Amino acid sequence: MNSHKLSPRFLIAAPVEQSLRLQHVLLSLGECRVYTDLTDLKPAECDAIFSSGQLSPALKKWLGAATPPVVTLSDTSTSQANPANGLVLKTDFYYQDVLEVLYRLQLGRERSAVLANEPLVGVSSAVAELRRLSAQVADKAVTVLITGPSGAGKEVVARSLHDLSSRRDAPFVPINCGAIPRELLESELFGHERGAFTGAISSRAGRFELAEGGTLFLDEIGDMPLEMQVKILRVIQERRFERVGSDKTRTADVRIIAATHRNLEAMISAGQFREDLYYRINVFPLNVPALAERREDIPHLIRVLSKQLEAEGLGRLRLADSALRSLSAHAWSGNIRELANLLERLVIMYPDTVVGFADLPENYRHGDDSWRPAPQPACDAAARGDGVPSLPVAGIDMKAYFQTLERQWITEALEAHAGVISKAATHLGLRRTTLIEKMRKLDIKA
Repeated sequence: MNSHKLSPRFLIAAPVEQSLRLQHVLLSLGECRVYTDLTDLKPAECDAIFSSGQLSPALKKWLGAATPPVVTLSDTSTSQANPANGLVLKTDFYYQDVLEVLYRLQLGRERSAVLANEPLVGVSSAVAELRRLSAQVADKAVTVLITGPSGAGKEVVARSLHDLSSRRDAPFVPINCGAIPRELLESELFGHERGAFTGAISSRAGRFELAEGGTLFLDEIGDMPLEMQVKILRVIQERRFERVGSDKTRTADVRIIAATHRNLEAMISAGQFREDLYYRINVFPLNVPALAERREDIPHLIRVLSKQLEAEGLGRLRLADSALRSLSAHAWSGNIRELANLLERLVIMYPDTVVGFADLPENYRHGDDSWRPAPQPACDAAARGDGVPSLPVAGIDMKAYFQTLERQWITEALEAHAGVISKAATHLGLRRTTLIEKMRKLDIKA
């Protein structure tokens, strides 16, 4: 997008009903500027055009040499998806569909790859930096240490590194070092021979052998016992190991990625983690921030997780604006794992229906229930059967028409709420700052 990333500018070239509905959804999803009049916007300042069909000759002339992305508003029955960029929006869109398009517009100029399967979801600066660093180190034969709180997505980052590396066609083998009893951890990592210990009725390959040529992901390495840390250090240094109960030395052609939610430096000071191992695994550190530190990514994570639930046959989850705002304000101590669990619960309880603020569990309700349906265009006796006002035969000043409509609705909303701007904004489905700006432009006093 253009340099004004915090306030993208969109031009809508669509029928009145679609235009008003799209304006409402765009403004409710985040800070942006929406235009319907070519005289209010310069071609070079336009980040994208939402068009109900082929661009008109007048619009092409206005664009000149500018080539902003075009989002096609297409009827459900005739829509043809474009998997290369996803810039097709069906006319029966819901906010998640618009969010999908906004996500692709945000990232489309940063990467040329297809974004549908992008593992690192989000538009925050933290995720952008994580993508950049991951791309830099993915194909390097160095050990990576991923830190971050539990449930933040450390394994997702590890899998992304593997998929971007030259080892992508070989196995990715994860092991949770804190979930396996210490007496079994050595066997799980290095394998064992028959009779090596009670219950070893046959030989078995360990995770290092299973990951041959690929990536071994040592999750929660901070929970690994000290005696096992020594053996892991040797494998990293020498690339050699022995199965339990064997004196045959085997080679290990694996790339090691480790992760932990613990403060390893503090553990070193407490004598709970080996300093030499720490420096071996911390060649290239990556940090995955807590979800509460990147709240702007929550709507995008909801979008992706909801699509996954729908693909699994659990139904389509749709959230009202008030529910989305409430979830975006939650602390998420369990991070993405907590979010995923909640969405799964909601889609089971409310399949294929709109989930509102009041439908959320009580501890996930923040703020108040301020959801309103998208504004519909005013209709009169001259309206067509589809509810859209007919075009006057004598012509119409569309800019003046929309300004009159806006002025009337804003005035009525302010009167209905005794001049309280925040309540009027909620009634109109607008942000308070957006309403103040409209009032300034239309010279409306509260």
